[in-house]
Amino acid sequence: MGTTFFMATLIVGSVFLLYKLLTHTTKENEPQPVVNHATSVQREEVIAANEKSKPVITEDFLTVNEYSRPGEPLEQVNNIFVHYTANPGTSAAQNRSYFENLGITGETSASAHFVIGYDGEIIQCIPLNEIGYAVMKRNYDSVSIECCYLTDDGKFTDATYQSLIRLCAWLLNEYGLAPEDMMRHYDEGGKKCPLYYVENEEAWNQFLRDLENYIMNVQA
Repeated sequence: MGTTFFMATLIVGSVFLLYKLLTHTTKENEPQPVVNHATSVQREEVIAANEKSKPVITEDFLTVNEYSRPGEPLEQVNNIFVHYTANPGTSAAQNRSYFENLGITGETSASAHFVIGYDGEIIQCIPLNEIGYAVMKRNYDSVSIECCYLTDDGKFTDATYQSLIRLCAWLLNEYGLAPEDMMRHYDEGGKKCPLYYVENEEAWNQFLRDLENYIMNVQA
């Protein structure tokens, strides 16, 4: 009786073990999710290209106020406007502080999305999804850049010029625009701003050519 029970148990155990061996699938043999490596690589290349072309920007947003940062949405961008600060020798940080203090003094309404210093530093004062107070009725469909300078003729330093080229190229790419979509403040309302590019038309045309060449080299 004992021997018979032992043999029966052994047979059942062997059958069960054989069943497990035949039906068991290891994790290594389980179907694995399909990864589209080509798509992943393409996305990484696009991100890398955007980061490569973006200049160094210091974000120092103004406090929301009715005189320099109203917080209203910028729903479309059709042009990029170039300005000059009309304050020779003042820095990007000083002009940013001027915009900030307008929220306290209320003496006028003025601001720009970016200020470029005469050493080439770039300060962002307003997020790109909000309007600035820079070009009157065009505030709702444009981005504005203020540029610092040292001399009375309003000519930008080389450092300012190079940063302006890089910033404009990046912004044009961000919004799907072209160099011909660049404008001087002067082109909307006739204000002599930026002074040097109003009084020297060829210098403005050269800026547009330099911008186009820079964009072509970045994309190459």
